[in-house]
Amino acid sequence: MAEEKIENASGQQEEEISQLQQIRREKLAELIADGKNPFDERVFNQTDWSADIKGNYEKYEDKAVSIAGRIMSKRGMGKATFCNLADKKGDIQLYVRSDAIGAEEYDRFRRYDIGDIVGVEGSVFKTKTGEITVKASKVVLLSKSLHPLPEKFHGLKDVDLRYRQRHVDLIMNPEVRETFYKRSRIINILRGELVKRGYLEVETPVLHNKPTNAAARPFHTHHNTLDIDMVLRVELELHLKRLIIGGFERVFEIGRVFRNEGMSIRHNPEFTGFEMYQAYTDYNGMMELCEGLFSAVAKELLKDGKLVYQGKEIDLTTPWTRMTMIDAVKKYSGVDFNNIQSDEDAKKVADEKGIHYEDEHKRGDIINLFFEEYVEDNLIQPTFIMDYPVEISPLAKRTSYDERLTERFEIFINGWEFGNAFTELNDPIDQRERFIEQAKKKAVEGEFEIDEEFVSAMEYGMPPTGGMGIGLDRMIMLFTDSPSIRDVLFFPTMKSKE
Repeated sequence: MAEEKIENASGQQEEEISQLQQIRREKLAELIADGKNPFDERVFNQTDWSADIKGNYEKYEDKAVSIAGRIMSKRGMGKATFCNLADKKGDIQLYVRSDAIGAEEYDRFRRYDIGDIVGVEGSVFKTKTGEITVKASKVVLLSKSLHPLPEKFHGLKDVDLRYRQRHVDLIMNPEVRETFYKRSRIINILRGELVKRGYLEVETPVLHNKPTNAAARPFHTHHNTLDIDMVLRVELELHLKRLIIGGFERVFEIGRVFRNEGMSIRHNPEFTGFEMYQAYTDYNGMMELCEGLFSAVAKELLKDGKLVYQGKEIDLTTPWTRMTMIDAVKKYSGVDFNNIQSDEDAKKVADEKGIHYEDEHKRGDIINLFFEEYVEDNLIQPTFIMDYPVEISPLAKRTSYDERLTERFEIFINGWEFGNAFTELNDPIDQRERFIEQAKKKAVEGEFEIDEEFVSAMEYGMPPTGGMGIGLDRMIMLFTDSPSIRDVLFFPTMKSKE
């Protein structure tokens, strides 16, 4: 019975919307018949915006302004109408009178709908209640809205619908627009900080001839003209390193990457990659760079370097905590892998702790399984976890104190991994051997092939290099207090409604 009521209500709502759409189309037909087709309008001289007017009233009082935007509400009082107009910076009240714009134009204006886009010329004043308002001397209909907006009180609240109809979400929810303004601002801050440090922004191919990362599953496609199978890139790394080999000593790229994997509040199949590489430095240099990038954003967006994410206070002031993976596992699980040397002994401890592993896993793999089980969720404040096992770090240089470990770190904040960095492996012989080991593990799945072009490029000589990738979308989630990655992507991947 309850489901039947919901279906009936939904059907009734759709019928009402359909009727409203028909009424709006009839209004459009009347305008066209009257020679006033709004879709014929091309240019409006917009010189002012709502927030500027409201924030500088002394400057604008009694001054002529020209604004444009969408009608969000209307209330008529005989021969005068108040309405609310929204533009890119906010909203402002309009006061439209018959004797100010002419009786014929006013009669036409009264038939405009909420959602219509108008251009307005007028002067600025304050009402008796103190509201800053534009008194219109001219109103031009620039575009007719043929679909009614969601009812204002309830708004657009359904999360799935908001992601599917982001255009409506942006119209109805100003805080959503603010999130995306911040996203753009954060990217520009990061870009500016890297350029200031001498980095060159580059672009590398999205289409690759083969999968190049054994830890990620690619999307497959086919190039018809060349008649070859291709994949969408899962990372930016190997092409950027080839540029380092070619003599560009500091490079970075911000670009889309694609992984044919699961979806969650932190994962979207299409996301923004952000990677940077610097010759003649190591992972310590990358830690300093990472702190510098986060600090640059914090300086612009935060007052004291501290932010609150979903109720948790995060202190981004530097320096951040640094801890080796083995020390972190020891701290939170009580197991010291410095005292566990063989693969067999590591598996025995895993059995004792109830940690599931695969037959082919080695000591290094099991250290990582312990880390995931015991450590990650505890890393709320910014922390660099360092010196990862070689088994899970095929592109990182080995440490000088233990050849089983690599000079690799990951960035953790709020229990999430925010980035990954290495002292890059620049030994082509070692690199080929590690690629072969990866290929053996993935042979059954066929999702990884050795990139011989990259190994060949390394044989020309790759300088000592530090490299880092930062989860840009997660970083934006953090600084905008957004609970889901979908909240910081204009158009997240969605299951087809059909």
